Amino acid sequence: MAMGLRMVASLLSFICFSQISASLASYAQTQQVLYSTPAHDLANAYNGTQNQNLNLASIGSAGFASLSHPRFPNHRVRVKKSAFCDPTVNVYTGYLDVDAGAKHMFFYFFESRRDPAKDDVMMWINGGPGCSSSMGLLMELGPCSIDMQNLSANGTVWNPHSWNEEANIFFLDQPVGVGFSYADFGETVETTEDAAKNVHAFISIFFETFPQFSGRALHLSGESYGGRYLPVFASEIYDQNQVALRNGRPTINLQSVLIGNGITDISTLYAGRYEVECSTASLEVPYQSIANCVRMKTALPRCQTAMRESCIEQFDSMNCRAAVNFCDDQLSTAMWATGRNVYDISKPCEGELCYKENGVIKSFLDLPETRELLGVETPSNFSACSSNVGRNFNIHMDKWAVHTQDYVANLLDRGIRVLIYAGTYDWQCNWVANAQWVQKLEWSGQTEYAAQEWRDWIVGGKKAGEVKETPLLTFATIREAGHMVPHDKPAESLAMVARWLARKKL
Repeated sequence: MAMGLRMVASLLSFICFSQISASLASYAQTQQVLYSTPAHDLANAYNGTQNQNLNLASIGSAGFASLSHPRFPNHRVRVKKSAFCDPTVNVYTGYLDVDAGAKHMFFYFFESRRDPAKDDVMMWINGGPGCSSSMGLLMELGPCSIDMQNLSANGTVWNPHSWNEEANIFFLDQPVGVGFSYADFGETVETTEDAAKNVHAFISIFFETFPQFSGRALHLSGESYGGRYLPVFASEIYDQNQVALRNGRPTINLQSVLIGNGITDISTLYAGRYEVECSTASLEVPYQSIANCVRMKTALPRCQTAMRESCIEQFDSMNCRAAVNFCDDQLSTAMWATGRNVYDISKPCEGELCYKENGVIKSFLDLPETRELLGVETPSNFSACSSNVGRNFNIHMDKWAVHTQDYVANLLDRGIRVLIYAGTYDWQCNWVANAQWVQKLEWSGQTEYAAQEWRDWIVGGKKAGEVKETPLLTFATIREAGHMVPHDKPAESLAMVARWLARKKL
């Protein structure tokens, strides 16, 4: 058992990772015939025409349309219409080709169920680093969810709490090597700052090619390692907007960033994990043994001192790695030994990455008919998380080497709204650590945020969690949710997103 847990730990250690009856009947009927559509001519995918100023509705399903932009000569977007997942809206899938076509990043795009011509645009990414947004799509907030009860003929079921109830939404597999994204010659992206350039190119090509989205508000969202990704991606978009303004070019209307159970400021991570295990921060009765809690509390000051001296005040790769190894050994191994789900301490760890859904998602996405429907080109089978991508980011100590919270502070000081939310049952990227770094974040509104009182926020007449908010910065907990909040609390997460997009208080 201990050996098995160590194997799971080694796999997961780099992950801090997400109408009515007639409509449902229509959904089921449509989904049953999705796979009987004619085969797509993917062999000619690279022969698509280059288009400018298209309407997305003009894109067909017979093959990819290839879209390029003169400002990004080494990038292009290939997109096709698809009958995947949500028959009530237009759905598109495709690839962002970068580095002169050597790297290919896969995406899904679902129009809003409400008003696609007016609703905002949202991008969702999962974390890892190295985990596919297909997990977020099919397990959390997408228009359909993987069928775990064999209720449908096609492998998915309708999700009434999908976030495309409120927005047009992308699910992006990034960096290259994640999910259905791939490279022709083994090229890799190994840092968040490098990944940001490709994400900015993708979003720019999309907004400038399809004028119906020009000026539409954009919100970047994600979870887990998204706490590292998203502040950097948003900052790249903001900085490139300033260049575009100086040169008289269109800009991207970046409005906000939403991070769920993220890893952003490493300084509070281990103290937060201790509180989840050894105090009543998450459960009414602490679940860790008294002996382990005493040992962990003794080790915590040394861990924090080593992290501060070698990772935070100044970064020294060798010494920082030694500090991280000490902290993990003294403050994480007891959790792994419990057999609990590190993403939801109220449950046992069952299945790949502690969730049975991941294995079913893999089987579904590996089906030839599913790959055909999506236009998948990679010869590799689907993997929820890429150990190679995670390993490459870890070699650069991507999570530890940069003060990601400083990106958040700079975004706030420039008027970009930020929502940090966290399920209270997560250990890996726990709510305590997130609340602590948000509280001490140094920005122009720090005093105003500190002065705010915690209050309950309500969904359907019931308490969903606690919230502390200013016009720019909001921190919210979701009670009894784990790492993947939309998976555990779908109604509450959709209500949160709806209020956020509408600029209402939670």
